[in-house]
Amino acid sequence: MEPLKLYMLLLGCTIPGRHTEQHDVFFGIARKLSDLIPDMKAFWPEAGDKLHVDAWREVNNVGNYQITVVSREETVDNAEQLYFLNLGGYKPGEMEEYHYKMLRVSKDIGAAIREAKETAFYQHNTFTSPGSPAATSHVDDKYGVDVDDIVPVKDILPASVRTQYQLKITQISTPAPEDELHLGYFQLHKL
Repeated sequence: MEPLKLYMLLLGCTIPGRHTEQHDVFFGIARKLSDLIPDMKAFWPEAGDKLHVDAWREVNNVGNYQITVVSREETVDNAEQLYFLNLGGYKPGEMEEYHYKMLRVSKDIGAAIREAKETAFYQHNTFTSPGSPAATSHVDDKYGVDVDDIVPVKDILPASVRTQYQLKITQISTPAPEDELHLGYFQLHKL
């Protein structure tokens, strides 16, 4: 039997009444990607049969940390948390807000934000001009409704998953290879 894994997915769909495809990030725990389909549909019911996956990865390694899924009954003492950050930024002359989604293992949200501001995305998607004084990179919805886009991954897993499993974060001596990103248009029935 395959071990349980943490997955990070970029879901997409064109919702009736919208002019462009919408996206959201979904985290789930399963033995294989296709096992997540019911949770994905429950996460975004408005998408109906238009729901698809635009990108996905297993989350096994983040920097100098190994991420594993363990039973809720197991004793886990994580000094750090796994955070999901959604950075937003702009480029001169382009009518677009670009986003960069990242994972960071940090002791707290403040440390995760400081690390995010060191990324190439943050540095290269900020500019100032008289017509666009607010075109700075930012951490999206930092002070949004109750929950911001700087959140511990454990808090945005489906409720049914949080009652059964937890994440174990183990520091490793050398950074492991980055987890493979799978990019493209993935229909749910073909996962």
